[in-house]
Amino acid sequence: MTSPHRRRSARTLARVAAILPVLALLPAAAGRGADPPPRSVAWSMRTMGTYANVTIVTADSAAAAPLAMLAQRTLARVDSLMSNWTTTSEVARLNREAGAATVRIQPEVARVLDRSLSTWRATGGAFDITVEPLVRLWGFLGGPRRVPSAAEIDSVLPRVGARHVQFDRSAGTLRYDRSDVRIDLGGIAKGYGVEAAADSFAAHGVRDALIDLSGNMHAFGHPPGAPYWRIGIRDPHDKLAYFARLALSNQSISTSGQYEQFIAADGRTYGHILDPQTGWPVQGLISVTVVAASAFDTDAWDTPLFVMGPARARALAKANDSFGAILVSPGAGVDTVWVEEALRDRFELIPEAQSRFVVRWF
Repeated sequence: MTSPHRRRSARTLARVAAILPVLALLPAAAGRGADPPPRSVAWSMRTMGTYANVTIVTADSAAAAPLAMLAQRTLARVDSLMSNWTTTSEVARLNREAGAATVRIQPEVARVLDRSLSTWRATGGAFDITVEPLVRLWGFLGGPRRVPSAAEIDSVLPRVGARHVQFDRSAGTLRYDRSDVRIDLGGIAKGYGVEAAADSFAAHGVRDALIDLSGNMHAFGHPPGAPYWRIGIRDPHDKLAYFARLALSNQSISTSGQYEQFIAADGRTYGHILDPQTGWPVQGLISVTVVAASAFDTDAWDTPLFVMGPARARALAKANDSFGAILVSPGAGVDTVWVEEALRDRFELIPEAQSRFVVRWF
């Protein structure tokens, strides 16, 4: 699924590269017939409008292959339910029918909808799944991309606002209070998909693995020969592959940024992350990374923190113990990387980036 909030591909928007350790040569096992040492085996697959990379630490790649395919099927199922790029998904059905009548919702979609609405409330509207008409207006969903007029934006804004979504969690039903309201779960569905794939791995006893869906990641255990997975955080200016690294084990990570999805017009650059309350691209941050127990959580928080801007994002992150945040503010030649204290022991600014970034803790 391609998110209109953050249309990230495996090599574009908000990509968080997994930097796998180089494995030292191991001495040959003594005796004939000894089990081979475990190694990191990777599978790449096309799903949800982008690429997923699944890495499993195993001594038997053939035995691990069905687990990789299980992850692929899980992600494909989530895409079939929540894609906004097809007319056959559950979300497409809701957008056709919920403006005219109360409709029942598939349970997984109801779960994502419930979390989306709770995040909308917790962020004062910074995360809003009804932003879809604005994203279409700017051409980030379906194209062509263009800068709309202020009048066009003002004409669409009355359709935007999760207050229009009447969701009954206990009954599992949905209705829009306007016929022209449209929801888009693309800003959170990838995180839910990774969590669902991680749950399937846990149910099958996987201990050491990395699931990466276009920068939405969950890290199980550790790779061979290292205590953590070391995750590279992409350079928001693309001068380096990544500007910092973070050590993770049994946690998730995602990044939101304006990297390549933008419109250049009249000497200005308009990013694709829109403020649902104004209809215009947000300013103030160029990258937000969130670390939490689950990918569902990281994907739920990274975009609203981006929309909220540096001061409000730091305050919200500091007050919330369920996740840690890394925020990058642009500067005149030197950007400021705001790193939450909880991540201090695991964050590393790489030497090549130290002339262009300064780290501040909060």
